[in-house]
Amino acid sequence: MRLNKYYSAAFLAFFVWGFFSFALKPLHHYPSLDILFYRVFFSAITMVLINVVFRRRVVRENWNHFKSCAPKQQKSIALLTLGGGVFLSSNWFVYIYVMNHVSVGAASLAYLICPIVTTVFAFLMLKETLSKWQWIAVAISFFSCILLSFNHFQDLFYSLITAATYALYLVSQRKNSGIDKFLSLTIQLIFTALVLLPFYPKYSGAVPTETLFYSCMFMIVVFFTIIPLFLNLYALQGINSSSVGIMIYINPIINFLLALFYYNEHISSLQLLSYFLILVSIVVFNEKILFSKKPTAMATEVEGYK
Repeated sequence: MRLNKYYSAAFLAFFVWGFFSFALKPLHHYPSLDILFYRVFFSAITMVLINVVFRRRVVRENWNHFKSCAPKQQKSIALLTLGGGVFLSSNWFVYIYVMNHVSVGAASLAYLICPIVTTVFAFLMLKETLSKWQWIAVAISFFSCILLSFNHFQDLFYSLITAATYALYLVSQRKNSGIDKFLSLTIQLIFTALVLLPFYPKYSGAVPTETLFYSCMFMIVVFFTIIPLFLNLYALQGINSSSVGIMIYINPIINFLLALFYYNEHISSLQLLSYFLILVSIVVFNEKILFSKKPTAMATEVEGYK
């Protein structure tokens, strides 16, 4: 792949996301639900402001397009957009819980297997076809998961749930082409915030007073949500989503290295073999893009993140 400003933007987006634990781990003593509440609320407010201040023309054009659609298409766009909000917020909650209460390694594994889980869901739900090499990659990944389940079933269980919620988000959004992606994500966050709002008084803890909480939340919203999303959207203007999709693996690889060398989490030989097999499956799964001289389309499409 020829490196240019679009590839650089995609690489930087996933590279930044790989260090998400730096902002999240200091909040491990806060309930995962509280972190979800504030991330959704602050992200929704920030993205609304961005749309109102900088993207009013895009909002107006999308609204006019939506009004011109047939009622059946309008219903489809609404269901896919709001349903995507449910899957995305579920993924955020599970990821926060896994990162802070299970292990960084389990969070890393979730996004290593996520693209392959997404492809399997797309095959089952959308009837998308898989190549022979992609089926081999799925089999290798499945075998590595069996190895991990021997002594680390909890890590595998939470990793699969995290991967599945994000995979369901991607599959549900694959058909949602009737609205601007950034605007769609804004609507999803507003919808999620409105759904969570009635539960906030009863299920949230005391209002955080620590400066550390708001400093970390600022980093989560700005540096690990808004900025990488802008970079991702910018990259998709110049390269196809399959090329961006390869770079999603930068995130979990950095997570895994941090778990091993920074957080000093215990990694057994069996876990190392399993992670290695997953990396092999990633290479096999993307063999057409990695080893072909001509760009090709890939079954897994990655739009947006976290």
